[in-house]
Amino acid sequence: MRPVNLLPESQRRRQPSGQGGSAYVVLSALACLLIMVAVYVLTANKATSRDNDAAAASAKADQLEARAAEIGAFGDFAQVKETRLASVQQLAGSRFDWERLMRELARVLPSEGWVQVVKASTTGAIDSSGTATETVSAGPTAQLTGCMPRQSDVARLMLRLRRMHRVEDVTLKESTREQQGAPATLDNCGRLYKFDLTVAFAPATPQEAPDGRKSVPASLGGGS
Repeated sequence: MRPVNLLPESQRRRQPSGQGGSAYVVLSALACLLIMVAVYVLTANKATSRDNDAAAASAKADQLEARAAEIGAFGDFAQVKETRLASVQQLAGSRFDWERLMRELARVLPSEGWVQVVKASTTGAIDSSGTATETVSAGPTAQLTGCMPRQSDVARLMLRLRRMHRVEDVTLKESTREQQGAPATLDNCGRLYKFDLTVAFAPATPQEAPDGRKSVPASLGGGS
């Protein structure tokens, strides 16, 4: 027998219809879709950010490469400069400063004497033919031969020569009379004393021009 509900319609318990379950399904699908969209947006933003970072890193790398190329050019220029400087220094060390020697020699030479021959070398001593022989100094050497009235004049000349620029030592080979009563000439000392000495210089340094005074300065033994 079928039961009969005697309660009024307004007080009866409502039974869920089939449409309520469908609404939950739709809401769940929308929630899943929303989550998927959010995940996609986050992933896309992260990928875009990484692409931007990669582009910025690439641009920075290009700048660094360009900078390195510029610095490399300066490095090559500096190397060329050092090579040329070394060549100039080597050339300066292998030349003899004749101008300096002549200027100072004219200032230290006693007024009554003169020089007949001047020979120089940057490698060692000099023989009678003008050829360098054994090394007597780390720097250049010069051989002077000439005439002086007295032995004391030769000693005075040696003293003054030792005070010249870069001179380390002065060695006297001989100081004798060639001909006792013969007159002195430019080629023959005659009754005067013929001296033969060697001047040893220190290695080359930057040039220092003489001050241009005509008289012999006190630093070079002047006063006579």
